[in-house]
Amino acid sequence: MSTEPEEITPADEAHESHTLRVIGWFSIGMAVAAVSIYFGAELRKRYKFNRRTPYDFYSNAGEQHASEFGMGI
Repeated sequence: MSTEPEEITPADEAHESHTLRVIGWFSIGMAVAAVSIYFGAELRKRYKFNRRTPYDFYSNAGEQHASEFGMGI
């Protein structure tokens, strides 16, 4: 082991720069994809919420639920 600093050639420096650039662009792409999926899900949820009909509000009106079960009444 030598205590002298190693010389970095321009080829090594260019290779490291290219690798970091690829990793950076990949990270940016993954972030854009994650944000797009999140906003797409939110927009779809809002679209489905706004597209309800008046019948959807009363769709479970005839169902009987045993809500008293286990309450001790």
